[in-house]
Amino acid sequence: MATSTRGPGPQPLEKEEDLPQDRPSGHLSVISKLCYSIGGAPNQAASSAAAFYLQLFLLDVAGIPAVQASLVVFVGKLLGAAADPAAGFIISRSPRTALGRLTPWILGCSPFLALTYFFLWFLPPIGRLQGLWYAAFYGLFQALSTLLQVPYSALTMFLTQDQEERDSATAYRMTMEMAGTLTGATVHGLIVAGAHKAPRCPEANLTDPLLSVASSISPHTSQLYMIAAGVIAGTYPLCTALLALGTTEEDDGYILEQRRVPFFQGLSHTLQHQPYQKLVASFLFISAAVQVQQSYLVLFCTHAAPLHSHMQNLVLLVLVAAVLSTPFWEWFLQRVGKKAVAYGIGAMVPSALLLAAVPTAPVAYAVAFVSGTSIALASLLPWSMLPDIVDDFRLHKVPLKGLETIFYSSYVFFTKLSGAGALGISTLSLEFAGYESGSCKQSDKVVIMLKVLIGAVPTSMVLIGLGILSVYPITEQRRRETAHRLDMLRREVPVCLVTQSQCSPEWSHHSDAAPSLAKARESGSQPGFCWV
Repeated sequence: MATSTRGPGPQPLEKEEDLPQDRPSGHLSVISKLCYSIGGAPNQAASSAAAFYLQLFLLDVAGIPAVQASLVVFVGKLLGAAADPAAGFIISRSPRTALGRLTPWILGCSPFLALTYFFLWFLPPIGRLQGLWYAAFYGLFQALSTLLQVPYSALTMFLTQDQEERDSATAYRMTMEMAGTLTGATVHGLIVAGAHKAPRCPEANLTDPLLSVASSISPHTSQLYMIAAGVIAGTYPLCTALLALGTTEEDDGYILEQRRVPFFQGLSHTLQHQPYQKLVASFLFISAAVQVQQSYLVLFCTHAAPLHSHMQNLVLLVLVAAVLSTPFWEWFLQRVGKKAVAYGIGAMVPSALLLAAVPTAPVAYAVAFVSGTSIALASLLPWSMLPDIVDDFRLHKVPLKGLETIFYSSYVFFTKLSGAGALGISTLSLEFAGYESGSCKQSDKVVIMLKVLIGAVPTSMVLIGLGILSVYPITEQRRRETAHRLDMLRREVPVCLVTQSQCSPEWSHHSDAAPSLAKARESGSQPGFCWV
């Protein structure tokens, strides 16, 4: 069955009947999907607890100044972002083992990540050097989290080559990660709740705006935070072991084995791919908006709204809504299309503005539910789109090994970098507004700044991100055509391992695999791939 030579873009299929009626091999069992999905739960549990409670811990428990807290968050996120290209470089060149190419990284990072997370919530007896302690451990946590998350997220591409099965595995993964997010924030919040009992100020001193941290924090605060950290840290080795036992890695037959692309050359290829540019640019803003809203919700409820007694319930509702809506969003995007469903993220805009303008309990609960569903979609969508982008790249560029981890690691790098900038600048803005660590009552400027951070800032970033996503070029029709053509190539074309002397000169340097195959067929050569 001959394949016609293509131009730079995909040619539309003439008839819907041309699509293959049977799936490519690679059906995943429910057990495999569950084992894969549970492997990401600990990272999300730890990240969720840090997202909701680290700012409160640094400012009101550790008692470090807001400017130092800003530097801790910025340095930590920056180190995590810097680890992404390093992780992509190292992992893309890793040899295949009995467990695969990616699984050993997940297993190896797990125990170190657990220890780092535990010490992140420790109160060291080093006085003024506490800021350095937290910056170091938050940076290590972010870096090790990257070394686990990059191979874990890229593993989707190696579980199966069936796009529908990959989307299903992604839905399982995102549901379990949302459950991990819910569990992490809930468990952490319940354990440390005794350290932040209302009223924060003794009644006799309500007029004093600058009470010490000790007056509002339980004597057992340090132990409570360390217990919470230990519970979450203990899930790392257990869940990653289940992942290793229940999954196997499968290489794509439509890949050139002879030579790996150099990292920076591969990075250049990925960054020049137009669909990838649009996806990364849009979720730079959307993911930063989600991080800002999560990070300042607790501080907003504590200092800018009469919602302190509802704080734990609001966090719980956000996460429950996210968990429950993830399967719905997966079902909906399969029927409507990923690009069309993306506009559901826009529900964050009116809800964020409403909470900042009318910070009452009924409004807060309604906003928490809507925000949770939007956050679920914002978390699910990019990971569902990335495999489509990798397949699109494979079809129109040289399908070399190692590019999958470069796609995933560079995406995480850019989103972490945007989060680092957004959170660092936001926390620094509290310092300029006059935030006082440990104070039971903040100034009016701080209250206004918290309302801006919870309302105007995420609103503007979401609108910018959705505007960029509106020009995302991979439609459902293009995605189906890509899957069809790749499936045809996998069925027809055995990957032949050839030496440089066996390559035909007219196609050995060709940049597009399909035209190379066409040239090989015209010349009567054995179909295969050559890389010199």
